[in-house]
Amino acid sequence: GGTTVAPPRAFRSLLVDGGGTKTALGDIVHAVLSRLGGGVLEAGAGLVDLGRAYQIYMVLLAVFCTNAINIYAGVNGLEAGQAYVVACAIIVMSAIELGANNADSTPNHLFAVTVMLPFASTTLALLRSNWYPATVFVGDTFTNYAGMALAVVAILGHFPLMLLLLMLPQLLNFLISVPQLFKLAPCPRHRLPTYDEATGLLRASRLNDRARTVAPERDQMNLTLINVVLRASGGLTEPALAAALLGLQA
Repeated sequence: GGTTVAPPRAFRSLLVDGGGTKTALGDIVHAVLSRLGGGVLEAGAGLVDLGRAYQIYMVLLAVFCTNAINIYAGVNGLEAGQAYVVACAIIVMSAIELGANNADSTPNHLFAVTVMLPFASTTLALLRSNWYPATVFVGDTFTNYAGMALAVVAILGHFPLMLLLLMLPQLLNFLISVPQLFKLAPCPRHRLPTYDEATGLLRASRLNDRARTVAPERDQMNLTLINVVLRASGGLTEPALAAALLGLQA
């Protein structure tokens, strides 16, 4: 079946007027969702039945999470660090909800805490060895596992929309990367930051830094959030960059 959600009140007023009748925007949203078994509920004062759109969203969320950490990487401590920060945020959020003694949501958040506590603990241990200068390096195995663990907890814990908010840096990195990920712009094999031997800092990498990808006049910065932060800051050491990115995550 579908899932009924309550959009923010400001948005609900755009869907249904004070008399409980759908607005022009409400008619459009209803027409789209009705094809997926959902719609705007006039009797619910703007509540929205997502129908199968919610199920499609959960599938896309699982795919997004397993890849989002993987493409937001390349700096010592970043992969494990971002997973740790998100896990801690889920634990704190669930603890607050458990303290509210809501009988309907208690099992969901108890499940989230039960899974995330050992996940956060083991990830913190990994982070100690993965921080600059790293002695342990993570690869696709960890990033895919971490992303799927977060997705499963959010879906079974009934807060998949909240997880997307907790992963805003990953979402922003994906949106920035879209032209290169979907081959709308040239994309080299690696888009990692470039080490500047003269300054000892990392700087935003460009297409031709490691191998000639395009003609010199078409050379440009690789499209990642990491490079955006480096360009805005003028260059950072690797631990400082990791700390700044994790601060953004938090």
